[in-house]
Amino acid sequence: MSTTDRESNATWLSQEAYDRLQAELDEMIAARPAIAAEINARREEGDLRENGGYHAAREEQGKAEARIRYLQELLRTAQVGEAPKADTVAPGTVVTIHFDDDPGDTETFLLGSREIASTTELTVYSPESALGKAILGARSGQTVTYTAPSGADIKVTVDRFEPFSG
Repeated sequence: MSTTDRESNATWLSQEAYDRLQAELDEMIAARPAIAAEINARREEGDLRENGGYHAAREEQGKAEARIRYLQELLRTAQVGEAPKADTVAPGTVVTIHFDDDPGDTETFLLGSREIASTTELTVYSPESALGKAILGARSGQTVTYTAPSGADIKVTVDRFEPFSG
């Protein structure tokens, strides 16, 4: 994979978002001993088949470990800084579209991850969503069609897009 491919497919994070996610990861790693101690304390209560506290603690541990792995991978692969200007819609761009050939029926949203969603008031669509998949790689003025979860085919035109600036 070339540097250009890696940059165009990268998750771009502002330094602030990167630092916030790193702090969350550090906090979760620091909490591991407390979760393990809770599991051990619940294990001492007796029969594990009917021990709701033990099972709840194990479930909490599983969720925490999954989040830790996700954050580690995200932070390992993320690009920090401002996303490069693109000539097509890519993850990390703010996109304005209009529906069904009606230029007055517009929507502006961020195409990105849920991690970015906490840093903005914009609606965020995942690049894996039906709309996200349809507009990925589209240029300004290009019309694309996607199938909504209801089964309806929806036609949208990309009016403009720009890198998300936070």
